[in-house]
Amino acid sequence: MNTENYLKIKDLIRNADAIVIGAGAGLSASAGIDYSKESFKKNFPELVKAYGMTDMYTSSFYEFDTEEERWSYWAKHINYSFIAPPPLRAYKELLEIVKDKNYFVITTNVDGQFENSGFEHDKVFEVQGSYGKMQCSKACHNKLYDDTELIKKMLKSKDNLRIDSNLIPICPVCGEKMEINIRKDAFFDEDDNWNKLSDNYENFINDNINKKLILIELGVGFNTPGIIRFPFEKLAYTHDNITLIRINDKYNDMVHELKNRAICVKDDCANAITNILK
Repeated sequence: MNTENYLKIKDLIRNADAIVIGAGAGLSASAGIDYSKESFKKNFPELVKAYGMTDMYTSSFYEFDTEEERWSYWAKHINYSFIAPPPLRAYKELLEIVKDKNYFVITTNVDGQFENSGFEHDKVFEVQGSYGKMQCSKACHNKLYDDTELIKKMLKSKDNLRIDSNLIPICPVCGEKMEINIRKDAFFDEDDNWNKLSDNYENFINDNINKKLILIELGVGFNTPGIIRFPFEKLAYTHDNITLIRINDKYNDMVHELKNRAICVKDDCANAITNILK
């Protein structure tokens, strides 16, 4: 553990006027939502046997023959990642660190852990959507639908690889298939709530751009670096009053120009959060 870095981080947070948390998949993975191939084989042996699936990410792009099979898969996926997990310790500790500060969260995670752990809804921008919402597959109308209760019913289906046909969701407007509201194609539905939170995030940055602003980046890699990683670097590079804290056990490198306005910690996010809270 780099004690000096953690002391610096604690001091920066203590004296910050505002804090932006940018969270990627590495945070939830370290918190306990295991997306590894080993975990997938352990938790979903029927999917491995039937379809040759190997992990949570690539399996989400599988082309199923029937809607019954597709929704059976998604019910398992969503239950594992969104419904079953309790508020995880890393998220609760992170809230403890910032709860009395002026904070905002931007995340590419779709597992709902921020709100589940007590973060305020209006301060969490889930850019890539949520496992807890459904939308028309063709985005024929700008409305999302809660899916939790339907998913729970799907999980009770007798066939382990197919849901009951009467549970297949259909768009109430155009009759097309429904999809989980996660960004994977051009039909991702950015509803009124999404746009409101996008505005909230932009306003938060603008309101605090000339103050002591701390950017805490947690577990952000290079799948979608244009959402958090690169914008955070740009903010820190163009404003002397902004400090970037990058915590990542794999991708903790920093561009040379930011060496004096950034702190890089090569550590598991959950461990780092605990060390900051101490």
